[in-house]
Amino acid sequence: MAVEEEGLRVFQSVKIKIGEAKNLPTYPGPNKMRDCYCTVNLDQEEVFRTKIVEKSLCPFYGEDFYCEIPRSFRHLSFYIFDRDVFRRDSIIGKVAIRKEDLQKYHNRDTWFQLQHVDADSEVQGKVHLELRLSEVITDSGVVCHKLATRILECQGLPIVNGQCDPYATVTLAGPCRSEAKKTKVKKKTNNPQFDEVFYFEVTRPCSYNRKSHFDFEDEDVDKLEIRVDLWNASNLKFGDEFLGELRVPLKVLRQSSPHEAWYFLQPRDNGSKSLKPEDLGSLRLNVVYTEDHVFSSDYYSPLRDLLLRSADVEPVSASAAHILGEVCREKQEAAVPLVRLFLHYGRVVPFISAIASAEVRRTQDPNTIFRGNSLTSKCIDETMKLAGMHYLHVTLKPTIEEICQSHKSCEIDPVRLKDGESLESNTENLRQYVDRIFSVITKSGVSCPTVMCDIFFSLREAAAKRFQDDLDVRYTAVSSFIFLRFFAPAILSPNLFQLTPHHTDPQTSRTLTLVSKTIQTLGSLSKSKSASFKESYMAAFYEFFNEQKYADAVKNFLDLISSSGRRDPKSVQQPILLKEGFMIKRAQGRKRFGMKNFKKRWFRLTNHEFTYQKSKGDPPLYGIPIENILAVEPLEEESFKMKNMFQVIQPERALYIQANNCVEAKAWIDILTKVSQCNQKRLAVYHPSAYLNGHWLCCRASSDTAAGCSPCTSGLPANIQLDIDGDRETERIYSLFSSYMSKLEKMQEACGSRSVYDGPEREEYSTFIIDDPQETYKTLKQVIAGVVALEQEHAQYKRDKFKKTKEHPIGDKSFQSYIGQQSETPAHSM
Repeated sequence: MAVEEEGLRVFQSVKIKIGEAKNLPTYPGPNKMRDCYCTVNLDQEEVFRTKIVEKSLCPFYGEDFYCEIPRSFRHLSFYIFDRDVFRRDSIIGKVAIRKEDLQKYHNRDTWFQLQHVDADSEVQGKVHLELRLSEVITDSGVVCHKLATRILECQGLPIVNGQCDPYATVTLAGPCRSEAKKTKVKKKTNNPQFDEVFYFEVTRPCSYNRKSHFDFEDEDVDKLEIRVDLWNASNLKFGDEFLGELRVPLKVLRQSSPHEAWYFLQPRDNGSKSLKPEDLGSLRLNVVYTEDHVFSSDYYSPLRDLLLRSADVEPVSASAAHILGEVCREKQEAAVPLVRLFLHYGRVVPFISAIASAEVRRTQDPNTIFRGNSLTSKCIDETMKLAGMHYLHVTLKPTIEEICQSHKSCEIDPVRLKDGESLESNTENLRQYVDRIFSVITKSGVSCPTVMCDIFFSLREAAAKRFQDDLDVRYTAVSSFIFLRFFAPAILSPNLFQLTPHHTDPQTSRTLTLVSKTIQTLGSLSKSKSASFKESYMAAFYEFFNEQKYADAVKNFLDLISSSGRRDPKSVQQPILLKEGFMIKRAQGRKRFGMKNFKKRWFRLTNHEFTYQKSKGDPPLYGIPIENILAVEPLEEESFKMKNMFQVIQPERALYIQANNCVEAKAWIDILTKVSQCNQKRLAVYHPSAYLNGHWLCCRASSDTAAGCSPCTSGLPANIQLDIDGDRETERIYSLFSSYMSKLEKMQEACGSRSVYDGPEREEYSTFIIDDPQETYKTLKQVIAGVVALEQEHAQYKRDKFKKTKEHPIGDKSFQSYIGQQSETPAHSM
């Protein structure tokens, strides 16, 4: 979900590694230790929570979180909570990083000092304000200056304790005066429309013929300001909650009257009262925030077409995609957007086949085939990660979950054995786990995604053709990916593949390490199995698996997943779990006199149906077959005064659901839309609001069966694994080419040098693979031309955007810094 701006879409994403906290304040009780967890928040909306680390003042989390950010935000915040013996959560401290500061910490480990948390510092939202100064002639003929302060509306106020009933106070303040007025309370909305005007007398009356029309007394107006405070009307005895404030000096009216602008709300100004900083400890984070500004598709046509032709270029090393892999510092940088782009346009198999064949031709030893971190290897890794995630889940997840829950000891290193543990019993536990995982993997060939099988077929053919005397190379070329780089890493670190929600505990982690090493060796088909282990205890353990039946099972599995046209994918009938979790749903009113209230339910989506139940593991209360889902769309907030709602539309009614946060809502809408995309009866139009009190809130139609009034979201790919935007991936590739422009130019020089001189190459050119200098030079020229054209478009867009200064609320630090770079004009001169 992109944030729409005029002329382009803005995609935001964040990848976070939450490392550890240290030196947290001691608990006031006798044991002094704390049970802590960390949350990730967009402003004040929680989007992720780590596991609880018990009894520690220096908890290690080691958790990764990635999300597409579906809305604008001001702060990325991290809160450390302590859960006490009564299961109550209290905040220890927070780290809040402003959006415009995220680049300072880009992709590097940083220790952040935890800050104190109070309601006055937790601020989000913006206010639309208009000020107008006018002269009023009194009955006695004297002139007063009156200030009209108009509060039009607010946007993005926080939800406090599940509700937001906002009102504003407007104060004209100066050294010797303070006059306050108050708006009406707006119920159940965080985007209130006030449109109220308040009048204040600004200057002492003076004779009308004195001075010019607007020359009011300097000493009065220069010391005055308008202060607007936003409050949440609360029924609690503690009083109303402060939501934020803004202060506008009346000096702004010297530049323009009337003055109209949006303002970001700010924390409460404590004046001269300074808070003594407490030592609350610190938190180690690694944050990667990316923002892709994507134009409409036709802007990318030249570069995109050049990239998509890569598989057909002879030699492939002269293609635009291969060149990207040559100039990027890390092959992974190039592989991620390339694979996504080629998958989106159905060209990934011919592209990977072309670069794999070229790599095999350069390989001298069959034992080293595909063992390096080449562009081929990284592209296949990325394809498996995208296309094979559900295959991984349906194959491994049940056994991994059992290993995590059973906590059986599997330590077979005699040095590491704990008191009371039996080496024989541990060995048997481990052997059973290896046998089970080996069995589910080698019997899963029919579930392997088609795109992976097609790639494996091309690897097998290229390897067999290159090394005709080595009969095993057709197997090792495939096993080096499916076992070594797919199943083994997923067993070793299941949380990185969403097989477990968190990092596993040390004992389980050790078990999974031993299982992974054994599976990796079984899949490698190496001729000297025991010698491949450094540890004698592993070599001894492997003797259990030195039977021919294991090698035969591996070969049969590899034959199945690397044969062309091996099966009809529709023959796989077992349901695949795609997503599950708690959400709140509105009762559908299926009973004539039933209450249409909201209830928390456990939702479960497979490729067969979408169901909900009272709690996890209970029988379903209701189910919707996938073929009955006609549309999945967001629900306007005004329907029920609730955020993050969406609707699953069926033939007879819509099911209204509220997700926990904006990230979860987007994830559910995306996966439900993708899995139902091919349904024949999908709707073209829908109602963005609910049917309440006898009419649709959006179009006011009275019939509950009236056709929708807004077009449905369209264009999502039908394949449930791949939600890819081709223009966004081309924009990312353009950004990479742009950042490595000096290397592109150096590669051009290398092509010229090799064309002219047929002698020893210059050392700085030797890093590039250039098989055909003329063809490579021609492609480079086209790449650079495409990149320069897009650079000019981006530069023009920025110039146009920042001319429209009213789009940027006062208090927007990123806009102010831009203005400061462009001119000496103050940022307030809006």
